Amino acid sequence: MIRQILNFIDLRKEVEDHASIHEQIEKGVIFRGTNLWILVFAIIIASVGLNTNSTAVIIGAMLISPLMGPINGMGYSVATYNYQLFQKSLKNFGFSVVASLIASTLYFAITPVSTAHSELLARTQPTIYDVIIAFFGGLAGIVATSSRIKGNILPGVAIATALMPPLCTAGFGLATGQFNYFLGALYLFTINTVFIGISSMLVSRFLKFPIRTFVNESQKKKVKQSVTALTLITIIPSLYFGYRFIQNEKFRENAKLYCQNVRQMGDAFLLDHRIEADGRNITLIYGGNTLQKSEKENIRKRAEQFNLSDAVIQINQGFSYNQSSLNEADVLRNKIDQLSQALKNVEAKRDSIIRRPEIGENLLKEIKTLYPMITSCSYSDTKVYADTSNQTQNTALVVFSVPELSLDMESREELSNWLKQRLKNEKVKALFEEYPVDEENPGKDSSH
Repeated sequence: MIRQILNFIDLRKEVEDHASIHEQIEKGVIFRGTNLWILVFAIIIASVGLNTNSTAVIIGAMLISPLMGPINGMGYSVATYNYQLFQKSLKNFGFSVVASLIASTLYFAITPVSTAHSELLARTQPTIYDVIIAFFGGLAGIVATSSRIKGNILPGVAIATALMPPLCTAGFGLATGQFNYFLGALYLFTINTVFIGISSMLVSRFLKFPIRTFVNESQKKKVKQSVTALTLITIIPSLYFGYRFIQNEKFRENAKLYCQNVRQMGDAFLLDHRIEADGRNITLIYGGNTLQKSEKENIRKRAEQFNLSDAVIQINQGFSYNQSSLNEADVLRNKIDQLSQALKNVEAKRDSIIRRPEIGENLLKEIKTLYPMITSCSYSDTKVYADTSNQTQNTALVVFSVPELSLDMESREELSNWLKQRLKNEKVKALFEEYPVDEENPGKDSSH
């Protein structure tokens, strides 16, 4: 069975002739003539796509880009210790990168549109996830190159590894003098290059491509040390950026929940909010009545409930009813907004009240699996009055109907604890209404 599975997933049966693979990789390394012009055209297309924020145009540029060739050549040459091919691959790769940067920089220096859209910004903050994409994309690329059955894998790899957009973004950074964009994009391009090359090297060794030159053990050791060092240098910053990315996402989620929680404070209501995850800033803009100092302190204090104790909460007043600059139309519009929000709150409370009778039915369905002797269940919200205090206490009351002597005190205690957890209410009270059982018909309720 195991042998059949291994035979099913074996790559070696579909590997191209080693000489053909070597010849194909050597041809893909060279950048002159056709390959060079295709690269320049692809760079211009990708730059236009980033400039206009068009995903379709960017994907088109990825598909025609020939940049994968030299990177696969470097990985393959390291695996086979072919230093001559490595030097050729590195030389052509460096030339292609410089040509791409020049082309993209010239485009962004000429174009009248200099806005950094989302497609462009996405290439300035690489994380560990980009490492994963590059590595597995590279694996797919070298496996497709070495296989007789190539299919449509290579275009997909070109899209996944996305070598072109980071180079274009780096050109944008140079053209506009925004070197943080340039460095971020160049680092993403470095991640893609290094891990595509490493995956190419690993697959080449796994498929046992022949070593065409003599190499001693000390040279092999130096190669391994160099590859390890390059991998660590490249991956360590991405781990930090990945951690920061996760923390920022958590901050955004908590901040959104927090903003929903403070959307109305008395007669003031939240008009708008801005969340800046990198700086841990939340800006709240309120309309309606002017917020008092105590209300603002309450708003800031609520942030602790959402793990936002390190956040800087800035509270701004968009407009208020007591501002003399407001005209009558503004006041009426603000009042309508306030009444609409109050109406939504009333409707939510009404829906909650309408659903209350269903609670008893749901409790009965759940509890019957644990205590099948329970025959009915009712639920209600009530108030507890005490002669020693003027204050009332809200509580939930659940009444169960059970046959006489069918539930001992321990079971009743367990059932009460279950109710507190199920309803998330420590003050819930459980009452047990016992009824006698007809001895001749034990399953019949004699109280009916």
